[in-house]
Amino acid sequence: MHVKDELIRAIVAEIRLQKDYLHGEQINTIYFGGGTPSILSMQEIDSLLHTVFHNFSIDENAEISFECNPDDLSVSKLTGLYKSGINRLSIGIQSFNNAQLEFLHRTHDAHGAIESYDRARSIGFSNISLDLIYGIPAPDHKIWEEDLERIVSMAPQHISSYCLTIEPMTVFGNWVSKNKLKPVSDEFAAEQLELSMQILSCAGYDQYEISNFAQPGYYSRHNSAYWLNEKYLGIGPGAHSFDGTSRQFNVQNNHKYLRGIKERIVPFEKEVLTKENRANEYLMTGLRTKWGFNLVKLKEEYGYDIMYAAGKIVRQLKDKGFLLQEGSVIKLSDSGKLLTDQITADLFWV
Repeated sequence: MHVKDELIRAIVAEIRLQKDYLHGEQINTIYFGGGTPSILSMQEIDSLLHTVFHNFSIDENAEISFECNPDDLSVSKLTGLYKSGINRLSIGIQSFNNAQLEFLHRTHDAHGAIESYDRARSIGFSNISLDLIYGIPAPDHKIWEEDLERIVSMAPQHISSYCLTIEPMTVFGNWVSKNKLKPVSDEFAAEQLELSMQILSCAGYDQYEISNFAQPGYYSRHNSAYWLNEKYLGIGPGAHSFDGTSRQFNVQNNHKYLRGIKERIVPFEKEVLTKENRANEYLMTGLRTKWGFNLVKLKEEYGYDIMYAAGKIVRQLKDKGFLLQEGSVIKLSDSGKLLTDQITADLFWV
């Protein structure tokens, strides 16, 4: 508890130290995420929000999101969040299948997930995003189809659908190395993404980014800011920030973070992006969204004439139906979305 109190005080201090990072630009999205929210008391959340509002210019209609798990959402917690001004919840449901939830080491079950969503609705939250994970080892797509049908019946404003990734230094990674777990094939995962696109589109959801689907008017401002290459400020150990030309990464070590803040110095590493880095980030983030990337902007603002450097590849991808072009804008087709990473790599400025 003592360390937690120290961290909260340090985060409040960092907010004050970083008040000029965004050069006075108005903020229209605040996001509580990264594992921190579930351990915060309402008093701590209110303190953090008060500090943000006191040190930054905040849009009166700002989207204020709170990332949480179903078992975090008691009636009292939801009531407190609602009263604090938080107006969007992002709930990590992951699956409605209890066997898959157990496989993912989740502490909630399907019934608890649905109950938490219903409680949030009854408290008054009218902007809720639910997370699902696909690409979980299974004999076929039956469970994934059931998950999609269930989530459509609940009608959240926003759905994030992420593919299970298996990192080397994790429990799953260890299982794979010992042949205790066989990851799904790329084709299996692609088929599940395709099912998501079909079922959610038919239910009225717009796929505005590869992993994000929203009802009209409910695109996540937080997600959109990242994918549209806008500036953002991250606060706390391990947080990332972007000012348009450079990225900075706060140290992850709590002790080093606390020591730096006590000395009134934000301890971070900084990476100044080269023109190639900036061009490739714009290309990558643009391709992941429904808005695509603009050939003129890519050339004039970032210095990359893609039609000169990789025009043959662009034309081949268009001929195969993977890329669509509308004027100077290029975006992925539905079939191209299944090959996003490969297509992006083929088009990078190298």
